[in-house]
Amino acid sequence: MKFNRRAFIGTAAAAASMVAPMVRAQGKPRVVVIGGGAGGATAARYIAKDSKGEIDVTLIEPTRTYYTCFFSNLYIGGFRDLQSIAHTYATLASEYGINVVHDYATGVDRDAKTVALAGGGRVSYDRLIISPGIDFIDGAVPGWDVSAQDVMPHAYKAGTQTALLKSQIEAMPQGGTYVMVAPPNPYRCPPGPYERISMVAHVLKEKNPTAKIIIADPKAKFSKQALFEEGWQKHYGGMIERIGPDFGGENVSVRPDTMEVDVDGEVIKADVVNVIPAQKAGHICEAASLTEGNWAPVDGHTMQSRLDENIHVLGDATNQGDMPKSGFSANSQAKVAAMAVRGALTGSRVFPAKFSNTCWSLISTDDGIKVGASYAATDEKIAKTDGFISATGEDAALRKATYEESIGWYEGITSDMFG
Repeated sequence: MKFNRRAFIGTAAAAASMVAPMVRAQGKPRVVVIGGGAGGATAARYIAKDSKGEIDVTLIEPTRTYYTCFFSNLYIGGFRDLQSIAHTYATLASEYGINVVHDYATGVDRDAKTVALAGGGRVSYDRLIISPGIDFIDGAVPGWDVSAQDVMPHAYKAGTQTALLKSQIEAMPQGGTYVMVAPPNPYRCPPGPYERISMVAHVLKEKNPTAKIIIADPKAKFSKQALFEEGWQKHYGGMIERIGPDFGGENVSVRPDTMEVDVDGEVIKADVVNVIPAQKAGHICEAASLTEGNWAPVDGHTMQSRLDENIHVLGDATNQGDMPKSGFSANSQAKVAAMAVRGALTGSRVFPAKFSNTCWSLISTDDGIKVGASYAATDEKIAKTDGFISATGEDAALRKATYEESIGWYEGITSDMFG
């Protein structure tokens, strides 16, 4: 299927244009959504749109401009500008009547059903949806914490970090060294670090062809590995070296003051160090006591927390089964949660939960690859029902078509999120 804005949104686009701004009134059920990314923004929009004013929706998101993590690597590679991955919440407020609150949610009183805001005050809810993305596990990479992110950026929350990493790469001395410390499973966007390597290599091949790229990786294997390695050899032969766990990739520490990376006792002097640490659910999930271990367990039928039936958790923060942590996954889960919430609050019909995901990656100009699957909810988890992946050795026309498909998907999902 070729993805474009019409195919992605379907007939919902026409209906959305006819939705009038919501008029608030006493007695409406109240839904609060924490987090305005692929999960939260989608859920808020669908609840407001499909309830036709019957539900009062508040979206809590600290940033006024949201930068998508998906496609941020293409900005690093020079295929997009930063503004092309930037989005605001104006349409959600003006056309869908969503009360957009730009503040941090600092806590949840599950008994009183209120969300505390950093700026003071509380917001009451009948149902709460939390889609906070990821945070980093303290001490995951010895020598690194968030205080070092301006020296050794993670760029795994898009925006200023992405711009910083891009500027560091472009300022590398000729023949310099870029080191990525890759994360252990599970983490946001499984192919993301390796698409980033491709985009860094694309920049360096043009501007700094004698530079070297080193990946210190704790994982024995990674998403789309054969496809990436084939592409690296084809486009960037000799530039990229990956150090897996058999060669010390799981025993890594960093020294931000001296720009050094210690890989199992071997010290590498680097010009740019991109540290992507181990990850966990966004902090608000811990603050609300919704996590078991590092992630929030959910019921795949409704995306309800297994620890509180009045709260739904979406996207990267969840422990839900087989779906990867991706923007497409969060968007798909948001639609299931929105339907469940409307059913609970207004009695509207609820259909069996079905999910889908595709992750596209760009290796070089017009060389796009993808992996994806369909999923269904069981009582135990969200379970994969079938899947697909690009093949090695595909011809250039197919790879170009795959990349163009990803462009259509990006336009579709961002319209689906932000209206």
